[in-house]
Amino acid sequence: MNTPTRGTAVTLLVLATALTGCSLPADDSTRSAAGGPASAATAQNTLDRLTVKNPGAMSGYDREGAFGPAWSDTTTAPGSKNACDTRNDILHRDLDRIRLKGTSRCVIAAGVLADPYTGKRISFVRGPQSARVQIDHVVALAAGWRTGAARLTQEGRRALSNDPLNLVAADGPTNAAKSDADAAAWLPPRASFRCAYVARQIAVKAKYGLWITPPEKAAMTRVLAGCPSQPLPGDTSEGVVLPDPT
Repeated sequence: MNTPTRGTAVTLLVLATALTGCSLPADDSTRSAAGGPASAATAQNTLDRLTVKNPGAMSGYDREGAFGPAWSDTTTAPGSKNACDTRNDILHRDLDRIRLKGTSRCVIAAGVLADPYTGKRISFVRGPQSARVQIDHVVALAAGWRTGAARLTQEGRRALSNDPLNLVAADGPTNAAKSDADAAAWLPPRASFRCAYVARQIAVKAKYGLWITPPEKAAMTRVLAGCPSQPLPGDTSEGVVLPDPT
């Protein structure tokens, strides 16, 4: 995933004031059901409509038990059932200078990431050093669990875990430092990406009917104060939609 350029590239995604390509319908409504489309509204307007509650308990949380096996191709998430696992789908979307493994149409052997979280360019080579590039859940699964994902169906949680809207290829150590933190506890080191990052979190929350905590809303509001017109990304936005692996 050999060398299609990253047509829906993260390089567009990292613009300071916009996630580009958000040419969605003008309908300002959101849908809270899992798997529903994200709104075309601004991130701030959508943030103002999200439910604000304290975090729920982590009791019963089990990553694989709750969200299914990692990188499944059999969910209801957009791009699923394309005969490529989700991790390679996201690498295909977010890396440049891609080289496929052997005759595979899916497995990425090498590429270069323009990391949106740090601004670094990172070489990816499949093998012992492949963790240099990881796939981040923008809304971490544990954070999602304590803000409503525990109430989703198993199918809804599996979709959340594999939805391209909620997934970004990123610098491995930076992703590890984030862990399961929400926006109140962690934001990308690259300040120019924070508007896009927060907008993406809001879009995921709206799509899957998750709530936000009071500190989370305060942090998101501070970020969006610098970009009040930040659009909300959706399933067909640049940097979200998956390329055709064929």
